[in-house]
Amino acid sequence: MLEGNRLPSERFLVEFPARPTWAEIDLTALVHNLGQARARCAAGQKILAVVKANAYGHGAVPVSRALAKAGVCHFAVATLEEALELRFAGLTGEILVLGGCYPGQEAQFFAHNLAVAVFSLADLERLDRVSAALNRALSVHLKFDTGMGRVGFFPSQAPEVITRLRQTRRLKFAGLMSHLACADDPDSPVTFQQHQSFRAIVSHFKAADLLPSALHLCNSAGLCDGPLPEASMVRPGIMLYGGYPAAPENSGLDLRPVMSLVSQIAVLRELPAASGISYGHSFHTPSTRRIATLPIGYADGYNRLLSNCGEALVCGHKVPVVGRVCMDWIMLDVSQVENAQVGDRVVLLGTDGHQTITAESWAEKTAGLSYEVFCRISQRVPRHYLPVAVG
Repeated sequence: MLEGNRLPSERFLVEFPARPTWAEIDLTALVHNLGQARARCAAGQKILAVVKANAYGHGAVPVSRALAKAGVCHFAVATLEEALELRFAGLTGEILVLGGCYPGQEAQFFAHNLAVAVFSLADLERLDRVSAALNRALSVHLKFDTGMGRVGFFPSQAPEVITRLRQTRRLKFAGLMSHLACADDPDSPVTFQQHQSFRAIVSHFKAADLLPSALHLCNSAGLCDGPLPEASMVRPGIMLYGGYPAAPENSGLDLRPVMSLVSQIAVLRELPAASGISYGHSFHTPSTRRIATLPIGYADGYNRLLSNCGEALVCGHKVPVVGRVCMDWIMLDVSQVENAQVGDRVVLLGTDGHQTITAESWAEKTAGLSYEVFCRISQRVPRHYLPVAVG
């Protein structure tokens, strides 16, 4: 992974100025959003911070370190590789691998003290065989499908799962979990049904005297609707990064964007009327226009669907993207910004003065989600971390 302007090869010993395109990650905003999640928790509930997919594009290691300093002890990732990145960076808290343990990966889970989500009896039995053979305990969180239709035990399997769980030899039953499918829609009856189903599953395990310490169901959207009080944990993800899991006006949350995407004007030219801009000439200047070119494109995660409809902030003014987004360049019409010049900072995602461009506004124009906006900012865009403000 690139760090600033250092090339990942020992052959290159010279440092040089980086291309003027970067993402600013505001760790103070991250900690503020964590506070919003905590305020939504029921008494005694712990935070299981979701930092999968490189912390939704924000940088898993710096984000996890900041959350750990703010008191978070439990982290969730999608894959073994993501878990090892955190362990190798010195993160000592519990790490739960939501995507499970594939055959052949077991030794790494034991070696690095990782917890794993289990979806099937076959996986439960396989992990127990390996645990017994190594005489090592492995923490497992059993995942039930209460309505997501993706992975997990069916609720009707609870009695059989309990029977098999009693037969395991070295597994540590650490958690019981499920996942909400429609919590971002406050009018959907599905969330209530999933709550009821999860409660019924928990009651089976409680009656069998096998209730684990970690019970978790609610994601960010679930927290907006009020967490399941019986749960001991919640799993905030997108809300930690300032993305609203539901309509902002319905969430009751005060979230701050953590990521800003920034570039600079590299070229500024005056083009006559009827000039075609970019591939396919999908835009023609209606009159003489000042066109600014920025060194950022779809290879950096600036969605091509923002061609001729995206916006940017230049000197506090909102200006349009004109022409098709290229792999490495975009063009802006800055005719109305009289003082615009080469080298000016341009905000593509974030705030400049009184103007803001949100991930949600990107998502509306690209038929996507704020999750995608963050995750698609590519690794060739360096992340610059703004430290947590003191006091």
